Amino acid sequence: MEAKVKVPDIRTALPGPKAKALIDRDKSVVSPSYTRGYPLVIERGSGAIVEDVDGNVFLDCSAGIAVNSTGHSHPDVVGAICEQAKKFLHMSGTDFYYEPQVRLAEELAAIVPIQGGARSFFGNSGTEAIEACLKLARYTTKRQNVIAFIGGFHGRTMGSLALTASKVTQRRGFGPLLPGVYHAPYPDTYRCPLGSSPASCGDACIDYIEQQLFAHLVSPDEVAAIVVEPIQGEGGYVVAPEAFLRRLRDLAAKHGILLVADEVQSGMGRSGRMFAIEFSGVEPDMIAIAKGIASGMPLGVAVARKGVMEWPPGTHASTFGGNPVSCAAALATIALLRGGIVKNAAEVGAHLMAGLKGLAEKHPLIGDVRGRGLMIGVELVRDRTTKERASDERDAVVSGAFARGLLILGAGKNAVRFSPPLVLTREQADAAVRIFDEALTDVEKTRR
Repeated sequence: MEAKVKVPDIRTALPGPKAKALIDRDKSVVSPSYTRGYPLVIERGSGAIVEDVDGNVFLDCSAGIAVNSTGHSHPDVVGAICEQAKKFLHMSGTDFYYEPQVRLAEELAAIVPIQGGARSFFGNSGTEAIEACLKLARYTTKRQNVIAFIGGFHGRTMGSLALTASKVTQRRGFGPLLPGVYHAPYPDTYRCPLGSSPASCGDACIDYIEQQLFAHLVSPDEVAAIVVEPIQGEGGYVVAPEAFLRRLRDLAAKHGILLVADEVQSGMGRSGRMFAIEFSGVEPDMIAIAKGIASGMPLGVAVARKGVMEWPPGTHASTFGGNPVSCAAALATIALLRGGIVKNAAEVGAHLMAGLKGLAEKHPLIGDVRGRGLMIGVELVRDRTTKERASDERDAVVSGAFARGLLILGAGKNAVRFSPPLVLTREQADAAVRIFDEALTDVEKTRR
């Protein structure tokens, strides 16, 4: 794709003829369980630009669901992939040794906010990283119960699904799920689930764990782990108050419970820091990492304090986890993040946030704009006083943005997520705000 191509540039009806043909083929052979928000059929991508099979060019503010952290096909990442692929594609780090996996574990130990040394278990995805954290927590503590939060998304395999509490459709029909999982309210300061004020919402959620869960449902000395997203992803891009995370850390330490930070979506620079939990100064016992770690290659990692990850050979493994090509991509990704992309996420994210907050003064549909770095959520409401969720309107705005050449996604019941590649420029951020403005205007006209 040429660097100076017009962005966006929509040349056909959407989907175009080639895209429609491929979508029709897909329907007969691919699982219908996949969630496709709009009919994008990608042909190629570069940075934050995507071209479909009909030559339509889009500005990408979804990044493959927050995966393409260094942009589409960054040359450094592609180069690392090709160089490793020429050497060998697979040897299974479960049974043998190879330098890319060891070096990646060393890099992760250096960047995670865990002091005193850390070890990594390699899988293929975010849900596998969470599964590893669950198994390790149970093995280490000899306890079986786990606390997670309403609105949280931790994956769809059976263990992580038990923690997931984002949408009922993700759980419906799959029970019984893993026993011993208890859910607490998450401190959404825009609409506190316990009816508290924004300032006291975090404290109220901690009090719920202590005064309700621990008093009536589960003894704290039988809880192995508390799993929390510092910023809820699928749940609506909801940012946990820093004081809440600090109290949660104290609560876990008090009862010998391991604190697991699910940074699958918020980690690897997306928040403007390497990990979102760093804003609170909290040090977790484990971190689940995936999505942006390898710029699009499949990789998930459970990183734990060295004293916690002491399980013996055979207790957990993965044939393809830590694949050498994925490790090479991750090493190149980390070098790029450290080299300025995390800083760009913070700076351009602040610029994008300011632009979106400016739209709130114009559009009554916008109830809240929140986030960190290039992880920004815009919650749409039908009435700012009642905060009635504008779910249908949200879907219409996302579709309207796609028709204009902007790729965004929904999150939660009625929020829009902006999770572009971390290489997004200020000019591209301005274009995203302009198109979002137009989409909001069209949807608001239909409500009058």
